[in-house]
Amino acid sequence: MAKKTYLQALNEALAQEMERDPNVFILGEDVGRFGGCFGVTQGLFDRFGEERVMDTPITESVIVGAAAGAAASGLRPVAELMFVDFIGVALDQLFNQAVKMRYMFGGKAKVPMVLRMPQGAGIGAAAQHSQSLEAWFMHIPGLKVAIPSSPADAKGMLISAIRDDNPVVFLEHKLLYGVEGDVPEESYTVEFGKADIKREGTDVTVVATSKMVYSALEAAETLAKDGISIEVVDPRSLLPLDTETILNSVRKTHALVIAHEAVGFAGPGAEIAAQVAEKAFDYLDAPITRVAAPFCPVPFSPPLEQAFIPGADEIVKAVRALR
Repeated sequence: MAKKTYLQALNEALAQEMERDPNVFILGEDVGRFGGCFGVTQGLFDRFGEERVMDTPITESVIVGAAAGAAASGLRPVAELMFVDFIGVALDQLFNQAVKMRYMFGGKAKVPMVLRMPQGAGIGAAAQHSQSLEAWFMHIPGLKVAIPSSPADAKGMLISAIRDDNPVVFLEHKLLYGVEGDVPEESYTVEFGKADIKREGTDVTVVATSKMVYSALEAAETLAKDGISIEVVDPRSLLPLDTETILNSVRKTHALVIAHEAVGFAGPGAEIAAQVAEKAFDYLDAPITRVAAPFCPVPFSPPLEQAFIPGADEIVKAVRALR
């Protein structure tokens, strides 16, 4: 395995799948010669040409609608929106068309499309370019939601997403693009609905997503100095959700903290908490706790933005409160 950044892992997944399957193509704003807003598609235009790496108008409804139509016609589009915040312009094309088509045609239609979207705060992009909206997508039957934290998971899950016959929303935190990790050179898949235990522990389960996985691992190191053993569980996909791995961890530790950057109110942690409360309540020795962003828009002011983003310190505080 070689050390690669999260961004390089995504780029490699796209290249390998485009090489393997001529039906795979990319579309979005500035994904061509420019290489994408964050550089994920860099070099693919020169390698595969303008018919397979297609620049689109600045119209999210066209990007998602064209991807849905192409997928229903037998192609495998990978569409990119510059920011997840712009999905509101294309909700009908995603929620009412792409996601429901297979169901409404009695399983005869396939819609193998991937919608890649950067999300998350931390780069000073203000309220309209910094949200974490994964909870929106978790509410839609028929959609799959990937939110990988590591470069290796990013590559394997993107390949799985491209090969899937159903629509997949693929969420990438902007601050993860530069994170390095071991990534196999060959093509491989990471199964949706299979959580990964990033660190084993015995005292408290911390279920963390995306960039918060690293905050949870940092918090675990801090707490270990005081003899508190933290188990860090990364769901990797939120739909389907690997509830069983989470439940088994809680049955072992008897305590649960859920950490995500999305706002806490009706965020992804609410569903995880409900699943545990319904199915493992008798194993809990303390209330379920959530570490999440406050219920407000993401501030532009750098000090306020940093105060808005939850991190390792908040996880440490939450765990100590359970002891």
